[in-house]
Amino acid sequence: MSQGNIGVPVQVTEIDPEKLDVCTVLEVINRISGKWAIGILLEAIRGPVRFTELERAVEGISRRMLTLTLRNLERDGLLRRTIYPTVPPRVEYEATAMAKELYQSLNGLLGWAEQHRDDIAAARVAYDAAS
Repeated sequence: MSQGNIGVPVQVTEIDPEKLDVCTVLEVINRISGKWAIGILLEAIRGPVRFTELERAVEGISRRMLTLTLRNLERDGLLRRTIYPTVPPRVEYEATAMAKELYQSLNGLLGWAEQHRDDIAAARVAYDAAS
């Protein structure tokens, strides 16, 4: 049987609260800007949604990735999971108030993307032609 790291001194370092705050913010931004999170949140904003409904609605997502993304969004306080005591158990996911607030910001970003879609496409063509 392995003794692991028994007897090995652990070095404790102080964590700068400011760095911790920045890391937390960056983690959340990375999470919501991930490949699947926005699609899941958009479905959950409409109302309670079940796992299989999300699996069908978010094109290309695997069951494993859907499970991980749901777990992370729930951990970050953007989704609320409700388990109903039925046979088989019924599980629904619903956007929290914080997620609904995020949706308003995403709408602004989507509007900006729509407004500048042609400019971005033209800039890409010009860049690729110059390279």
